Amino acid sequence: MKVRTAEQLSDRLADDLAWRKKELSEVKSLIEFKNVSTQRHNALIRSGVCILYAHWEGFVKLASNSYLEHVALQKLRYDQLASNFLALAMKEKLKEAKETNKPSLYIPVCDFFVSKLDTKCSLPQEAISTASNLSSEILKEITHILGIDFSPYSTKSKLIDEKLLKTRNEIAHGNYLLIDREEYIQLHTEVIAMLDIFRNQIENASVNKDFTLKK
Repeated sequence: MKVRTAEQLSDRLADDLAWRKKELSEVKSLIEFKNVSTQRHNALIRSGVCILYAHWEGFVKLASNSYLEHVALQKLRYDQLASNFLALAMKEKLKEAKETNKPSLYIPVCDFFVSKLDTKCSLPQEAISTASNLSSEILKEITHILGIDFSPYSTKSKLIDEKLLKTRNEIAHGNYLLIDREEYIQLHTEVIAMLDIFRNQIENASVNKDFTLKK
C-alpha cells in the first residue's frame, strides 16, 4: 500500500510497530521469568539486547523511508519543498559535480537552481540508511534529513551508543558480556519510549506538512 495520505502513513507505522512491540514484550516476559538456570537467563538477556537493537534500527529505517515515500507521493515542485528535502533531492547532482575537478559540471546544477525549481520534484527512494549501526550521530543526521527534532534523543546518546549499540556489537561479534536483568528491563523501557517518540514525530510532521516550504 502506498502512503499517499497521512492516515496511510500512520497505519503503516502502527502496523509495523505493533508486531515489534509484541515480540519485544514476549522476550521481556521470558527474561523476567526467574525460575530458569543462570546460563539460560544470561543467554536470554544477551539475545534480548540484539533483538532490542534490531527493532530500534528496523523501525527507524522503515519509518524514515516511509515518510520519504509519503513526501515523494505529494508530487510537489522543488520550490515547494522544505530545505532539508530539497537538499536530499539535490544530493546526487551535487555529489556528481563534487567528485570531479571539472568546474563545468557545476553549470547544470546552477541552471537547475535558476530555471527548474518550479518543476515536479524527484526524491530518491530508500535514501535513509542506518549503516547497520544506528548511533546517536547517525540518528541526528536522519532527523536533520527528515526535518524533525533531535532534542528528545539528545540526553539518550550514551544509552544509544553504549548500552544499546556497543553492547549489541559486542554480543554479535561473539564477545561474552553479563547484563543484569534490571538493566535489560530499563533498556527495554527506554527503547520502547524512543520508538513511540520517533513514530509520533513522523506522524506529526506528515499531518503538519513540515516537508513543505513555509513562507
